[in-house]
Amino acid sequence: MNSLENMVGELCKIVLPIPEEYYFGNNNSSIAICTLSSLDLLKKLANSDILKQISIVGRLLSENKGIDVIIRHLNQNQKIKTLIVCGKEVSGHLAGHSLFKLYENGINNNGRIIGSTSPDPFLTVKNSQINYFQNEINLINMINETNLNKIKQKII
Repeated sequence: MNSLENMVGELCKIVLPIPEEYYFGNNNSSIAICTLSSLDLLKKLANSDILKQISIVGRLLSENKGIDVIIRHLNQNQKIKTLIVCGKEVSGHLAGHSLFKLYENGINNNGRIIGSTSPDPFLTVKNSQINYFQNEINLINMINETNLNKIKQKII
């Protein structure tokens, strides 16, 4: 990223603050949920009995730093074996799309997610962390699904 992009990003954080939100559930669960940009869904899951059945629920807004955080969390919390990706895709960033492309294809020598059509799909995580994600995590694609009952069916 060049300095102008960094400056714009910092300005956006001030003008349009988007808190990074996640909620911890059952530490012994092997399931995590990512709600992409669906804040209402995130709140519903956090305030439902589903939270007792999952390790963590959070959102993903960017195709770079956000994915880096998810990959690091999965590597640090190896009890998690399933990641359900649901909710509305992030307009313009296509963070969910990039997460699945990472899972399928990995990154190139420059850290770019292979096959991603997102505007800035460059990661800083290590190849070993990506390999763990690809080989040890069951990634479930429910992108654009916001129905709590349908998501719950994937947990049981």
